[in-house]
Amino acid sequence: MTAKIILIYILKTLGIILGIVVLYVLLGLALPFIEVSAKEDGEKKEIPIYIYTNGVHTDIVMPVKNDLYDWSSKIPFANTKSKRTDYNYVGIGWGDKGFYLDTPTWADLKFSTAFKAAFWLSESAMHCSYYKTMTEANDCKKIMISRSQYKELVKFIDAKFDRDKNGNFIFIPTNAVYSDNDAFYDAQGKYSFLNTCNTWSNNALKAAGQKAALWTPTDYGIFLHYK
Repeated sequence: MTAKIILIYILKTLGIILGIVVLYVLLGLALPFIEVSAKEDGEKKEIPIYIYTNGVHTDIVMPVKNDLYDWSSKIPFANTKSKRTDYNYVGIGWGDKGFYLDTPTWADLKFSTAFKAAFWLSESAMHCSYYKTMTEANDCKKIMISRSQYKELVKFIDAKFDRDKNGNFIFIPTNAVYSDNDAFYDAQGKYSFLNTCNTWSNNALKAAGQKAALWTPTDYGIFLHYK
């Protein structure tokens, strides 16, 4: 094989990679504007949930406990540094385990972590944060949903947790928590550039019959439907 042919193969490969990147960016910008409408079930909207973003990850925030589900029985307060038991809300997000545990800031991001996350090569985790109160703002939107919708939301989120042989969520002991109110757990599924933490939150809203983007890799794609 001559040097010219090798060069042609290299240029073709680079062209394909660049094309995929451009297509991904275009779809990431366009598809979030296509809205999946909320489904009306005719029931009273009596349960508050929130969509909350830290600027990168979007969490679904729910009451810690009501007559339909008790998250504290699955996500013990004792697994947080504070160990407080007076929290009223729990925020849950799904994402790449390497990003969550090894990348506390963007400055800590390693190429190996990003590569593994993008191409289905690493494990995933659930990030669970407890809150005393929730305040609506640009980064936090409140949604009232019905009991039936809440059941579907809980079903969707609960199914994403990995479990031990006794059916318990698998706690990840680590000092890489964000504050004194959160903890990490093993999760089902593989993170990728097509299935990000925000894609998961967007799908959670769909499961609950709420407005959502057709597809989005970013938090912006979710929040633009809740302005």
